[in-house]
Amino acid sequence: MDELVKQAMAKWPNVPHCYGWLGLSARGNWYMRDDAAQAAGPFAGPQSTPQSRGALLTHEKLIDFIHRNYAQDDSGRWYFQNGPQRVYVELEATPLVARIMPDGVVAHTGAPLNIQRCLVDEIGHLYLDCNEGLARVHTQDVDAALPYIESGLWVPQEAIEAALPERFAYNMSPSLSQRRP
Repeated sequence: MDELVKQAMAKWPNVPHCYGWLGLSARGNWYMRDDAAQAAGPFAGPQSTPQSRGALLTHEKLIDFIHRNYAQDDSGRWYFQNGPQRVYVELEATPLVARIMPDGVVAHTGAPLNIQRCLVDEIGHLYLDCNEGLARVHTQDVDAALPYIESGLWVPQEAIEAALPERFAYNMSPSLSQRRP
């Protein structure tokens, strides 16, 4: 976490958390969800629309800042620590998106992943159970995963997509769970 973020947290410890304003796609893209996007529906799922997804973030320094300050709380909610405020993230798939690079496997944030096992769901999505959290392999990197699978380094175990959040203790929609009594 950035030192300036830690200082802001110490200076203003009681800033309310923010829900529904930031989404992470299955391809590792960040989306800013203003009031209109949130009113148009959920970030992900069958009720999601292009309007409810929000605006794709493209500002590199902002994205780097989010990546450096992206974490998980004790309740399985992933968030971006924006100064003293936690901005909870709506997830399309998993809290991490794995990218397979020539020198190893990293999260969409650029952080290296420590892989424990490999999973495949009923649709064919490939996941990596990592010390850092569950990561879905980016769709463009599935071919790059084949050598790991063919060599026996990764042995995909069957999984049910809908059961992954509970099984791996992450919250797909902190804003939805925030509204529940």
